[in-house]
Amino acid sequence: MSKFLGLTKRNLLIYFKDRQSVIFSMLTSIIVLVLYLLFLKQSFVDAVESALKGFENLVDKQDVDTLANCILLVGIIGSALITVPYNCLSTIVNDRENKIDYDISATPLKRWQIVLSYFTSATISAFIMSSVVLSIGLLVLQSQGDLYISTSNIVYSYALALLGSVSATAFFMLIMLFFKTSSASGAFFGMLSAACGFIIGAYIPLSQFSNGIQTFCNIFPGTGVTVMYRNTILNGLLDKINADIGGVDGGEFISSMKDAFTFKGSFFGNELSLGGTVGYILAFLIICIIAMIIVYPKVYKRR
Repeated sequence: MSKFLGLTKRNLLIYFKDRQSVIFSMLTSIIVLVLYLLFLKQSFVDAVESALKGFENLVDKQDVDTLANCILLVGIIGSALITVPYNCLSTIVNDRENKIDYDISATPLKRWQIVLSYFTSATISAFIMSSVVLSIGLLVLQSQGDLYISTSNIVYSYALALLGSVSATAFFMLIMLFFKTSSASGAFFGMLSAACGFIIGAYIPLSQFSNGIQTFCNIFPGTGVTVMYRNTILNGLLDKINADIGGVDGGEFISSMKDAFTFKGSFFGNELSLGGTVGYILAFLIICIIAMIIVYPKVYKRR
């Protein structure tokens, strides 16, 4: 056990001691923030105000701005839960390229313990970074206006960070096992960084895409976790705005918001309940863990 913990600690230190690696792992989240400040915020605000047309005087302008900021926070967390574990897992490829895996595989550690140490360190890294982003985001937004989020939902948000970290790490772990060079994994990371903002709906709501594209995006567990984050962080504020309207619109506002910003996953045009989303992510996680335990001994043979 001590050897397993030692290898896990070693992998964690490699990630956190490399400041450039930490920054680049948050690159997509930074891009989301920059794009939001440049033009995404206004597009989000316009969408909310369009849904409120005729009832603007009933709703506090600050609540509309806070709602747009919360959508941003969800996008930043969702992208971090994808890019951070991938970047941390690049240690696997670097070890293989530099033949450090020769030394690791020569230790008394069983091969499943080796692969599990990489998995554990990447999961911990992703959870720490996403929790830091979540904490800072909630504190900053709360200082600007009430988020109307309950204590139980805050706790649930951190549980989602753990679920997202574990599921994303399991998925990317399986992919990483097939890369032989850091240049190849780096090239894939570039494509991943460019695409993940669209896949989780951080740039454009998934509702704007066709059913086929929505189905493809929802295959990835990160998209499902982001959907659950929207429900957890935004529901309280949406309920408050809906209460301000006082039912004059027959609940049309809150319904249109949830449809527009994707509060439920969609497979082949059929909505997936939140419970179904959790079930899908857990099933996806189990399949990936089993697959990587099977694949690792074949790819990294003991010398």
